[in-house]
Amino acid sequence: MSLITAQQVILDLTGADRHEATRQLAERLVATGRCTDLDTFLADVRKREETMATGLPGGIGIPHARSAAITEPSLVFGRTLDGIDWGAKDGPARLVFLIAAPEGGGEAHMQVLPKLARALMKKDFKDALAAATTEEEVVRIVSAEVALDEAPQTQPKEVVTAGAQPAQRHTASAAAVVPDDVVAPSAPTRSLRLVGVTSCPTGIAHTYMAAEGLENAAKAAGHTIIVETQGSAGSKPIPAADIAAADAVIFAHDLPVKDAARFAGKPTVDVGVKKGISDAPELVARAEQLVDEWAADPSKAAAAAAAASAGAPAGGLTTKVDSGASTATKVRQWLMTGVSYMIPFVAAGGILIALSFMLAQVAIGEDGAIEIVKYGLTAEGDYNITQNFNPISLTSWAALLFVIGAASFGFLVPILSGFIAFAIADRPGLVPGIVGGSVAATMGAGFLGGLVTGLLGGFVARWVSGWNVHKGVRGVMPVVVIPLVSSLITVGLFITVLGRPITALTDGLNSWLTGMSGASALVLGLILGAMMGFDLGGPVNKVAYAFATTGLAAAGATTDAPQLKIMAAVMAAGMVAPLAMALATTVRPALFSEPERENGKAAWLLGASFISEGAIPFAAADPVRIISSSVIGSAVTGALAMAFGATLRAPHGGIWVLPLIGNFLLFLVALAAGVLVMAAIVVTLKSRDRNLEAVEASATV
Repeated sequence: MSLITAQQVILDLTGADRHEATRQLAERLVATGRCTDLDTFLADVRKREETMATGLPGGIGIPHARSAAITEPSLVFGRTLDGIDWGAKDGPARLVFLIAAPEGGGEAHMQVLPKLARALMKKDFKDALAAATTEEEVVRIVSAEVALDEAPQTQPKEVVTAGAQPAQRHTASAAAVVPDDVVAPSAPTRSLRLVGVTSCPTGIAHTYMAAEGLENAAKAAGHTIIVETQGSAGSKPIPAADIAAADAVIFAHDLPVKDAARFAGKPTVDVGVKKGISDAPELVARAEQLVDEWAADPSKAAAAAAAASAGAPAGGLTTKVDSGASTATKVRQWLMTGVSYMIPFVAAGGILIALSFMLAQVAIGEDGAIEIVKYGLTAEGDYNITQNFNPISLTSWAALLFVIGAASFGFLVPILSGFIAFAIADRPGLVPGIVGGSVAATMGAGFLGGLVTGLLGGFVARWVSGWNVHKGVRGVMPVVVIPLVSSLITVGLFITVLGRPITALTDGLNSWLTGMSGASALVLGLILGAMMGFDLGGPVNKVAYAFATTGLAAAGATTDAPQLKIMAAVMAAGMVAPLAMALATTVRPALFSEPERENGKAAWLLGASFISEGAIPFAAADPVRIISSSVIGSAVTGALAMAFGATLRAPHGGIWVLPLIGNFLLFLVALAAGVLVMAAIVVTLKSRDRNLEAVEASATV
């Protein structure tokens, strides 16, 4: 089947706004059997629109989304005389393509979507669509641009741009061929070799349109360019030889560039993907300017080369930071980068310590959890497991697990701090961040100290890295000067100025948690539970989870520490939403679409495994009812888990770490209560709204 049919063309598209117009377009997909659930698909499109408006310069709108409700890649075309505001700065959209892709994607038809995106950059293509008089004519125009290749290309095509001599030609994928309608200057003063990367959140349209824009602009300026499109049709990396030969790099992206270290040491223009569509000539001009500046000042190239050799992410380390984000978003992403690298240490340490306490209680009795702390590497006599380890003794095994777990926990604050600094300053931030975090842990400043040393170390390292030093010093900057100066400043400031007040604050927080009981414990569980259920793996959820996991280090050997109760409450609350949706789709399947019922089956396992994201498909399709129900149900579970005194040392695992949960029967009661409450609310709200729709429908008959 083709991507577009005459039934998927609307020559007189109307609508008060882009959402109403999108619904008209999507209804054509339902009519042709390509969309199984209109509301689910529209919710996915709107979610994409909220990420970034899909209006483009020149009167184009390209609403698009991947969705479980779409059975095959499809296009719907709409043309409007008056125009509809689609978020473009230069005015309303008159030509609109609704691009619908299956959630999985990847089949051969996905290869034609980049062709459409590139075609929309051509003036004659847009003029032909504007002048078309019949639906069949639109189908012919579009199909001529996006038809599947009859046979795969066996050899890569050359990007031949004006002013390029044969030796300057580069090979690239067929998608990188420059359109014939671009005319280059007749006598360019020079020809640069450029490389670039484009990407957008869905990888369907903006990725390829930005690539086309950069290729057109480079050709018009007399340069050659190879663009790596990291999109839905896959990504073919630019050969290392072409990167090495490039004069400059252009990144037009909304997602982190994959393996960005390949381009280190080159003059780089780094912007959002829309700039590649609307301002490609300006980006090429900026690349030319950077090349001139580096040629005039060789120290910039030398400094970049030194930073590339010593400052590139080590071992494939990556951050979660979007260069184009707001300051508030960047701060959150810096912190989440630290937390993401810290979690494996917490998980390993927490589970090992929990297992050690279980073995100790079997071997020694109820006091085993306290007694086991006596065993270790530094204790004397029978308590030193390196000298007296007995492979048939449960006590020795318990001691071994405790020592390893405690060692893993010991890295919690340094790793948190180090990778916050890494997110801010890249590799130069690791040394001051990790050293500062270690000092913070030694002073008893806890995870609050780790946050402070991470932020401070990152900013100091970034500042020192930017120093314009004599060329004789540049070679030792990454190895000696940056770690030495940044560590001295970071740790010195923390010890002499910041450490003591933060330690006092940490002690106060621990004292408050230790004395927490009754109503205060229930309220805290209520708040944390609501946060876990609010955005299902999003920023609010992650804040509550980070609060719980970082508190585990302060629990020590106490088996009923409040930090362990917080961890149990948070994990139980995080399991509620997917389990509740699984239950709701089971008991009232008629209230849900076929894709939702399928998602409900998978949600049983996801919820049991403490993967809150299992409820996201439901929340995306019906955010008001699902999220409000999730907040209430998760809050109930969090409050009950705290009130029941359930405890947990393992920061993850869900039902699979049930033997490690203290008061696990009451933990299950709290979990079941929240699941039943949420499922009941969801079913009630959906049943009520369906009844109202039925009444309204009968009234209009």
